[in-house]
Amino acid sequence: MSPTTPVTPFGTRLRAAMDARGPLCVGIDPHAALLDSWGLADDIAGLETFSRTVVEALADSVAVFKPQAAFFERFGSRGVAVLERTVADARAAGSLVVMDAKRGDIGSTMAAYASAFLDPASPLFSDALTVSPYLGYGSLKPAVDLARESGAGLFVLALTSNPEGAEVQRAVREDGRTIGATMLAHLAAENAGAEPMGSFGAVVGATLGDLSSFDLDINGPLLAPGIGAQGATAADLPAVFGAAVRNVVPNVSRGVLKHGPDVAALRTSARGFAEEIRAAVAA
Repeated sequence: MSPTTPVTPFGTRLRAAMDARGPLCVGIDPHAALLDSWGLADDIAGLETFSRTVVEALADSVAVFKPQAAFFERFGSRGVAVLERTVADARAAGSLVVMDAKRGDIGSTMAAYASAFLDPASPLFSDALTVSPYLGYGSLKPAVDLARESGAGLFVLALTSNPEGAEVQRAVREDGRTIGATMLAHLAAENAGAEPMGSFGAVVGATLGDLSSFDLDINGPLLAPGIGAQGATAADLPAVFGAAVRNVVPNVSRGVLKHGPDVAALRTSARGFAEEIRAAVAA
């Protein structure tokens, strides 16, 4: 990428995609049980058929896909090759791709993770990447810097939906602020002045209930797992996210994917979730 190449930031592209297609992120989670429910073998052929079907069914209408890297990596290099094709095909069809890899490390290792997913020259280049800040927010600097340069984004684990997350994220620092709130504050600083919103988002579970004690107004996107199979509904979003609800990107995985391999059923389910979410956010 030439240093003079103009790059449209991820936050700008995400806002446009959500406004045009509806604020829905569909996970691509080809775990063994789901492959079996589709009548597919838990092997490379099944992985490839599953991923190709989801992309072909939804990539022209869904704003965001979120492939879970682990479900591809478990097959080794052949699985990663399927992931590369999945990302490329989804982006070519107009969907944004958030790679759910939750990478987190320090120094040159973090820089290498960032290069794998945020360098436009990489075969795994994605529009955004999930990252873990629990080696200290500053450890993410190589990813933050490369995301800014390439027009990509990050989603930082802040208030996750798994119960175990609270022992870290709700822990209170010496200054009286929780770790989760500290991560949100860092992201607000990254996004300061960005329009229509910044490119540095937080992962905040839709199942967490009242979050009014946290400042979710980070001027950036909030990736919200938990809609559908985990028990949250579109109607819950305004109560959970308050004034920040317009920037929420709800993720639905099993709620949509369980309808495969029927392409029409996948499309109907995704469209239904998108319409419910749009109505709830606008209410």
